[in-house]
Amino acid sequence: MERGKPQDPSTDPSPAAPGGPSHPLLRLLQEFTMEANRYVDAAGGRKDMHRTDMNALAVIMRHTAAGSVVTPGVLRRELNLSSPATTALIDRLDSSGHIVRERNSTDRRQVQLKMTPKAFREGGAIFAPLAQHMGDAMAGFSDEELETVTRFITAMVEATVAARGESE
Repeated sequence: MERGKPQDPSTDPSPAAPGGPSHPLLRLLQEFTMEANRYVDAAGGRKDMHRTDMNALAVIMRHTAAGSVVTPGVLRRELNLSSPATTALIDRLDSSGHIVRERNSTDRRQVQLKMTPKAFREGGAIFAPLAQHMGDAMAGFSDEELETVTRFITAMVEATVAARGESE
């Protein structure tokens, strides 16, 4: 298969995964995951950011948007990193100007991680082309079709989380 070009699942000669169902949607989800990873690697690389850095910023952004405090422990658990690796990641993001460490006003021992305006600007620049192309692609679907796809992707995320829990 040519890199960067999704394979037509109806012509994929690969056998079903052992113990699992074979369905063209499953292969498309795998292909989407690979292409998304390639995009993050390429776009992040232009800003000298590794995928782990980008994932860390996504975790911080998601928790912040939900009104949750983000600590090094939250980052460590969400990214499945060791304590030393988490410290190195935070040091890297801090020195690059993407996050700041702030002490909790009530518990000075607790460090909170917050994204900087630079991180928001660069994140917007990195993901704007992807968002534009995805928006254009989504425009070709009705609201009902998008609702069905939303339910499907939600179920796939939940299934992946469940499988990860069983493998830990």
